[in-house]
Amino acid sequence: MINAENSRQIVDGTHADPFSQLGMHQVDGKPTIRVHFPGVDAVDVLDAKTGRKVLSLVPLPDTPAVFVGTATRRKIPFAYRLRLTKGPHVWEADDPYRFGPVLGELDEHLIAEGAHLDLWKVLGAHVISHQGVSGTHFALWAPNAQRVSVIGNFNDWDGRRNPMRKRGQTGVWEIFMPGLGDGEVYKYEILDAHGTLLPQKADPFGFGAEHPPKTASVVRTLDGHAWSDANWMTKREALHRIDQPISIYEVHLGSWKRVPEDGNRPLSYLEHAQQLVAYAKDMGFTHLELMPISEFPFDGSWGYQPVGLFAPTIRHGTLEEFRAFVEACHAADLGLILDWVPGHFPEDQHGLGKFDGTPLYEHADRKEGFHPDWNTLVYNYGRSEVSNYLVANALYWLREHHIDGLRVDAVASMLYRDYSRKEGEWVPNKDGGRENLEAIEFLKRTNTVTYGEMPGIVTIAEESTAFPGVSAPADHGGLGFGFKWNMGWMNDTLSYIEQDPIHRKYHHHKMTFGLHYAFSENFVLPISHDEVVHGKGSMIEKMPGEGDDKFANLRAYYGFMWGHPGKKLLFMGCEFAQGLEWNHNASLDWHLLAHPQHGGMQNLVRDLNALFRSTPALHQQDCKPEGFEWIEEGAADESIFAWVRKGHNDAAPVLVVSNFTPIERTARRIGVPKAGRWVEKLNSDASHYGGKDRGNMGFADSEEVAASGRPHSVSLTLPPLSTLFFELEEGA
Repeated sequence: MINAENSRQIVDGTHADPFSQLGMHQVDGKPTIRVHFPGVDAVDVLDAKTGRKVLSLVPLPDTPAVFVGTATRRKIPFAYRLRLTKGPHVWEADDPYRFGPVLGELDEHLIAEGAHLDLWKVLGAHVISHQGVSGTHFALWAPNAQRVSVIGNFNDWDGRRNPMRKRGQTGVWEIFMPGLGDGEVYKYEILDAHGTLLPQKADPFGFGAEHPPKTASVVRTLDGHAWSDANWMTKREALHRIDQPISIYEVHLGSWKRVPEDGNRPLSYLEHAQQLVAYAKDMGFTHLELMPISEFPFDGSWGYQPVGLFAPTIRHGTLEEFRAFVEACHAADLGLILDWVPGHFPEDQHGLGKFDGTPLYEHADRKEGFHPDWNTLVYNYGRSEVSNYLVANALYWLREHHIDGLRVDAVASMLYRDYSRKEGEWVPNKDGGRENLEAIEFLKRTNTVTYGEMPGIVTIAEESTAFPGVSAPADHGGLGFGFKWNMGWMNDTLSYIEQDPIHRKYHHHKMTFGLHYAFSENFVLPISHDEVVHGKGSMIEKMPGEGDDKFANLRAYYGFMWGHPGKKLLFMGCEFAQGLEWNHNASLDWHLLAHPQHGGMQNLVRDLNALFRSTPALHQQDCKPEGFEWIEEGAADESIFAWVRKGHNDAAPVLVVSNFTPIERTARRIGVPKAGRWVEKLNSDASHYGGKDRGNMGFADSEEVAASGRPHSVSLTLPPLSTLFFELEEGA
């Protein structure tokens, strides 16, 4: 018989092991059933197979919410249901405490070791059939909690109703809740080790979430989706090699385009699947990169302070609708890259901070566990369970949602313990250095696991320092990323192009310096959202001069970028010279495309992508010094740059020439590596782009006239503020 102390603890929600008291138990050889149902008048036990009443339970005198009864003519165990009565209302329900555990011993072992690569398949909320009954299995890691309960509308958000079962020493709690399914809203209620009630927590493994500002998790079924992108999945590995053209369109889904006639709402995943995918394909990009879409509470964080790492944000639709968007990308031969944020997380009460009353996911010492730049918490990468959580999250997106790549945010902040910290505000590593050795090992493991488990994917690091080997294989001492953003190139070249042309000759080195290290990593050249926010102005606003000169400057710059070694990334709106800097609360200014200069800029980017993709010399040796040769790097007084790009074997070389002054250079001799006809493939001064059609009538034949240190040269007209591409004619 349950004693008074146990029944009181059950009612108070403080019992350490409610499964030892509730459900069916053998007492004196007979099945005794105990249930906790506050607020009901009567509880009957029914045979689950026949529906017939087996017995009526009686409330305990001191704790009437606990009902007890013994089935004298039944053998233990037997399957039963409950019939509940409250006033005139009668309904049936299954008893969660009659069901056995779901997690197996192997799962427990792997969780304890931090080696469970399918962690999301065992933790979180999963709709399953257990012991012949449909419901949802909830499992949570909270090793220092005294009690964990799942709460929701199904139990009036009362944590005393459904405390979970603690599994051994792993710190995992679980419960099977019969009758619950897809769409159920839930949270976890936790008592810490001292019995203090913590703020209600969202599920760290929740696959869905409520619309902000609500913060509960939502049960979402992962199984059953019939993917139709097999053709893409089999060929994408070849498309991610370093000798392939990769041109990325970076997008913030909340502000790419809005619907003014419907409250200025953002587009849904399904609308993006039609409009954004068609647009990116038409523009010639090879990939879309989405700013973080893991669920986040604050719009102003742009997704970079996520709370629900496993949930595609509900702002644009459900998990299934997100998958439809992924399939639309693949059907259009577009790869999809997600911004991934394993570097920090916000302190929102429903999130990971002090999850079980202790600094579970973060460091206990604020010098290690708090990030001053973003007022966020830093993951404790040295804790195996935390590292496992993040590695599993990376795999989750790649495996469950067929994501093609992850761009890892703020890698530099992870690599260095003193990043943005003053003296005395950080803790050295075990060797006394500034490197975050645990984070480095975590990044290596993430790349090793994701590339090993999901062939064909790509990982990209946003890393702004000279940390060596970011894109070198992990087994060769590198971090193992596929590519690295070239932040130095971006900063130097933007600093140059913002100068008045009369002063550019004094900054000439900023355009050439990047070639000193261009092949030390596999680089992506990024013009990202970070360059057009926080008062930095839009790309067109950065340009000196007035009117047409601004557009000519930007066209010449984009030509320089697409001609330069490295894969390409351009933030949305930059392709048509968005006038205002980016505002996450508003749509891009698509009406500007009616203006010839803006429409011309869009035409240029479309054609640059087409040229980049169709011209082997412009991409095959992006990451190798053999693919680049300076023709003129020292013409500072004229602000002219000329170089040759080379592909594999017999690929025709391409001559790229930029003139960053507003002066037209006629009969300008430029040396060429081979004699022949050099066909003008693109001229940023073409009227189609908003220019004035100054150029070379489509080609330039070389002459045996020495220039630029070469025996052959071409005589070119270089329009003001322009970049030109010439390809050696086949057979020349």
